[in-house]
Amino acid sequence: MKLYYTQTSPYSRKVRLLIREKGLAQEVEEIVVDPFGDDPELQMMNPLGQVPTLRLNDGATLFDSPVICEYLDSLMQERPLLPMTGGDRWLALRWQALADGMTDAAYNIVMERRRPADTQSPSWIGHWSREIQRALAECERRVVELDGDPGLAQLAVGAAIGYLDFRVPELLYQTKCPQVAAFPRLHIWYGNFATRPSMVATRPEVL
Repeated sequence: MKLYYTQTSPYSRKVRLLIREKGLAQEVEEIVVDPFGDDPELQMMNPLGQVPTLRLNDGATLFDSPVICEYLDSLMQERPLLPMTGGDRWLALRWQALADGMTDAAYNIVMERRRPADTQSPSWIGHWSREIQRALAECERRVVELDGDPGLAQLAVGAAIGYLDFRVPELLYQTKCPQVAAFPRLHIWYGNFATRPSMVATRPEVL
């Protein structure tokens, strides 16, 4: 199998975390692409031209990250990272939705700030920032649910917070005291989770 990704994509990182946590690194070749470069090969596999995109051994392709994660998790059912049934499954999917929503909002802020200053929308940046703050507050309230062995919920939240820390760190820390985390329990959880080998191996670099 081949995974087409970018190093700074949090959606790609979630999949890459799962690959490592599941022990599938030898089964999946990771190929860096530029989704903004109108790559014809990527567009042929994924008409949206987005990452991550997974090409299976039979030539079929899967996207986006929740679909890819669920497929890869199904290949080794001995220790599922996404529970197959019951309330635990829906709780994990809820966490993934919350994390992906944070990521969506952060990505929107990043792209908006790349526009010329006189065309940026402060109101939209404020809207997305408030979405993230509410989501982080929810994570802080329920962070105890992330204790224990990592599953899809933890991978999704870890990738999302990693992206915030990489691109919009001001949303994670108190404005008047940048050294103090605005969400202390979540900060402790992430500090521990970020030391996992899978997180270290997939850490994005400043480009």
